[in-house]
Amino acid sequence: MGRRIDYYDDPNAPKANSLVPSVNVVVTNDKGEILMIRRTDNDNWALPGGAIDLGESIAEAGVRETKEETGIDCEITGLVGLYSDPKHVIHYTSNDEVRQEFSILLTARPTGGAPRPSAESREVVWVPAETAVDRTMDRSMQLRISHFLSSPANPVIG
Repeated sequence: MGRRIDYYDDPNAPKANSLVPSVNVVVTNDKGEILMIRRTDNDNWALPGGAIDLGESIAEAGVRETKEETGIDCEITGLVGLYSDPKHVIHYTSNDEVRQEFSILLTARPTGGAPRPSAESREVVWVPAETAVDRTMDRSMQLRISHFLSSPANPVIG
Protein backbone atom coordinates (compact mmCIF):
# COMPACT_ATOMS: atom_id res chain seq x y z
CA MET A 1 0.00 0.00 0.00
CA GLY A 2 1.25 3.48 -0.82
CA ARG A 3 1.49 6.36 1.54
CA ARG A 4 -0.22 9.74 1.66
CA ILE A 5 2.08 12.68 2.29
CA ASP A 6 0.60 16.12 2.89
CA TYR A 7 2.64 19.24 2.14
CA TYR A 8 1.75 22.81 2.99
CA ASP A 9 3.59 25.80 1.56
CA ASP A 10 6.68 23.60 1.16
CA PRO A 11 9.14 24.62 -1.57
CA ASN A 12 10.29 20.97 -1.74
CA ALA A 13 6.78 19.62 -2.34
CA PRO A 14 6.15 17.93 -5.68
CA LYS A 15 4.04 19.92 -8.15
CA ALA A 16 0.34 19.12 -8.29
CA ASN A 17 -0.72 17.01 -11.27
CA SER A 18 -4.43 16.58 -10.43
CA LEU A 19 -7.42 18.21 -8.81
CA VAL A 20 -10.02 15.81 -7.43
CA PRO A 21 -13.20 17.06 -5.71
CA SER A 22 -13.53 15.36 -2.34
CA VAL A 23 -15.57 15.52 0.86
CA ASN A 24 -14.88 15.27 4.56
CA VAL A 25 -17.68 14.77 7.05
CA VAL A 26 -17.98 15.94 10.65
CA VAL A 27 -20.40 13.41 12.12
CA THR A 28 -21.51 14.35 15.64
CA ASN A 29 -23.52 12.16 17.99
CA ASP A 30 -26.01 13.10 20.73
CA LYS A 31 -23.13 13.49 23.22
CA GLY A 32 -21.47 16.09 20.98
CA GLU A 33 -18.64 13.71 20.10
CA ILE A 34 -16.99 13.74 16.66
CA LEU A 35 -16.46 10.56 14.62
CA MET A 36 -12.77 10.23 13.71
CA ILE A 37 -10.57 7.71 11.96
CA ARG A 38 -6.89 6.89 12.23
CA ARG A 39 -5.75 6.59 8.61
CA THR A 40 -3.88 3.51 7.39
CA ASP A 41 -1.85 5.45 4.79
CA ASN A 42 -0.16 7.95 7.13
CA ASP A 43 -1.28 7.01 10.68
CA ASN A 44 -2.80 10.48 11.18
CA TRP A 45 -6.22 11.14 12.66
CA ALA A 46 -8.83 12.55 10.30
CA LEU A 47 -12.49 13.01 9.59
CA PRO A 48 -13.94 10.39 7.26
CA GLY A 49 -13.97 11.36 3.61
CA GLY A 50 -12.66 10.87 0.12
CA ALA A 51 -13.15 11.54 -3.57
CA ILE A 52 -16.54 12.26 -5.09
CA ASP A 53 -17.26 9.59 -7.71
CA LEU A 54 -18.77 10.33 -11.09
CA GLY A 55 -22.53 9.99 -10.93
CA GLU A 56 -22.92 10.88 -7.25
CA SER A 57 -23.77 14.08 -5.45
CA ILE A 58 -21.65 15.75 -2.77
CA ALA A 59 -24.04 14.48 -0.07
CA GLU A 60 -24.05 10.93 -1.49
CA ALA A 61 -20.24 10.91 -1.49
CA GLY A 62 -20.17 12.04 2.13
CA VAL A 63 -22.60 9.33 3.21
CA ARG A 64 -20.76 6.64 1.20
CA GLU A 65 -17.27 7.58 2.38
CA THR A 66 -18.40 7.75 6.01
CA LYS A 67 -19.97 4.28 5.79
CA GLU A 68 -16.96 2.78 3.96
CA GLU A 69 -14.37 4.15 6.38
CA THR A 70 -16.26 3.93 9.69
CA GLY A 71 -19.25 1.57 9.50
CA ILE A 72 -21.52 4.48 10.51
CA ASP A 73 -24.57 5.44 8.45
CA CYS A 74 -25.24 9.17 8.45
CA GLU A 75 -27.47 11.93 7.16
CA ILE A 76 -25.85 15.12 5.85
CA THR A 77 -27.07 18.18 7.76
CA GLY A 78 -24.95 21.11 6.60
CA LEU A 79 -21.86 22.72 5.16
CA VAL A 80 -18.84 24.05 7.08
CA GLY A 81 -16.72 25.15 4.15
CA LEU A 82 -14.84 24.69 0.90
CA TYR A 83 -11.07 24.15 0.91
CA SER A 84 -8.95 24.59 -2.22
CA ASP A 85 -5.66 26.10 -1.06
CA PRO A 86 -3.08 25.53 -3.85
CA LYS A 87 -0.34 25.64 -1.19
CA HIS A 88 -1.68 22.31 0.15
CA VAL A 89 -0.80 19.31 -2.00
CA ILE A 90 -1.23 15.62 -1.24
CA HIS A 91 1.21 13.09 -2.68
CA TYR A 92 -0.08 9.53 -3.11
CA THR A 93 3.04 7.42 -3.48
CA SER A 94 1.22 4.36 -4.88
CA ASN A 95 0.68 6.06 -8.25
CA ASP A 96 2.70 9.29 -7.86
CA GLU A 97 -0.46 11.38 -8.01
CA VAL A 98 -0.04 14.83 -6.44
CA ARG A 99 -3.39 16.50 -5.79
CA GLN A 100 -4.09 20.11 -5.10
CA GLU A 101 -6.45 20.27 -2.14
CA PHE A 102 -10.13 20.49 -3.10
CA SER A 103 -12.38 19.43 -0.25
CA ILE A 104 -15.92 20.18 0.84
CA LEU A 105 -16.49 19.90 4.61
CA LEU A 106 -20.00 18.71 5.51
CA THR A 107 -21.76 18.09 8.81
CA ALA A 108 -23.85 15.01 9.56
CA ARG A 109 -25.67 13.08 12.22
CA PRO A 110 -25.41 9.31 12.66
CA THR A 111 -28.45 7.24 11.70
CA GLY A 112 -27.17 3.70 12.32
CA GLY A 113 -24.29 1.30 12.06
CA ALA A 114 -21.44 0.66 14.47
CA PRO A 115 -17.84 1.90 14.43
CA ARG A 116 -15.47 -0.52 12.68
CA PRO A 117 -12.10 -0.11 10.95
CA SER A 118 -11.64 -0.56 7.20
CA ALA A 119 -8.85 -0.78 4.65
CA GLU A 120 -8.52 3.01 4.98
CA SER A 121 -9.02 3.33 8.76
CA ARG A 122 -6.94 1.57 11.40
CA GLU A 123 -9.15 2.92 14.23
CA VAL A 124 -12.63 4.45 14.36
CA VAL A 125 -13.64 6.31 17.52
CA TRP A 126 -16.03 8.91 18.88
CA VAL A 127 -13.92 11.75 20.29
CA PRO A 128 -15.02 14.55 22.63
CA ALA A 129 -15.23 17.62 20.38
CA GLU A 130 -13.03 19.71 22.65
CA THR A 131 -10.12 17.24 22.33
CA ALA A 132 -10.48 16.37 18.63
CA VAL A 133 -7.67 18.66 17.42
CA ASP A 134 -5.30 17.36 20.13
CA ARG A 135 -4.66 14.20 18.10
CA THR A 136 -1.86 13.85 15.54
CA MET A 137 -3.26 15.09 12.23
CA ASP A 138 -2.37 17.13 9.20
CA ARG A 139 -2.60 20.92 9.45
CA SER A 140 -5.50 21.06 6.99
CA MET A 141 -7.57 18.61 9.06
CA GLN A 142 -6.91 20.62 12.23
CA LEU A 143 -8.04 23.75 10.40
CA ARG A 144 -11.27 22.10 9.22
CA ILE A 145 -12.17 20.79 12.67
CA SER A 146 -11.36 24.20 14.19
CA HIS A 147 -13.68 25.87 11.69
CA PHE A 148 -16.44 23.41 12.59
CA LEU A 149 -15.93 24.02 16.33
CA SER A 150 -15.99 27.81 15.90
CA SER A 151 -19.37 27.54 14.13
CA PRO A 152 -18.88 30.28 11.53
CA ALA A 153 -22.04 32.14 10.51
CA ASN A 154 -21.22 31.51 6.84
CA PRO A 155 -19.35 28.65 5.17
CA VAL A 156 -15.58 29.06 5.06
CA ILE A 157 -14.22 29.47 1.54
CA GLY A 158 -10.48 28.98 1.33
